[in-house]
Amino acid sequence: MGILSQLAQLFISTLPTVIFVFVLFFFLNRFFYKPLAAVMEKREEETTGAMARAREQAAAAEEKARQHEAVFQAARQEVYRQREAARRSLLQDREATLKWAQQESEALLNEAQAALAAEVAKRKEELQSACQSLGQEIAQAILGVAGSGDRGGAQP
Repeated sequence: MGILSQLAQLFISTLPTVIFVFVLFFFLNRFFYKPLAAVMEKREEETTGAMARAREQAAAAEEKARQHEAVFQAARQEVYRQREAARRSLLQDREATLKWAQQESEALLNEAQAALAAEVAKRKEELQSACQSLGQEIAQAILGVAGSGDRGGAQP
């Protein structure tokens, strides 16, 4: 029984160390490892939660940016449309004004041409009558000179 007694004695002498190791294991597990694991798990959840919230906020910001860009694009198109409508309106007004001015100038030109034609016709008539009267005067002067020469020769 030598070996068994030695083993029993070895077991009895190591029993306080084994008990101490188990107590230390449970103590460390309860007061150190579990709280440390809980803190690390909480930190991991907060980190992943913060990352997820950051991704959500970034996606929301991108969506708002797209919406704002769409609104700005619509506003730009409206401004361009209004500008084009104003330009067309001004061109139409300009064309109407030019057409009116052209009609007015044609009317004035026609009036001036009619007045000039009337003046030319009047002057032609005056010239015609002046020519006739001048022709009669010349004829009378020639005939009167010729007639006074005949009379002058008959008289001594």
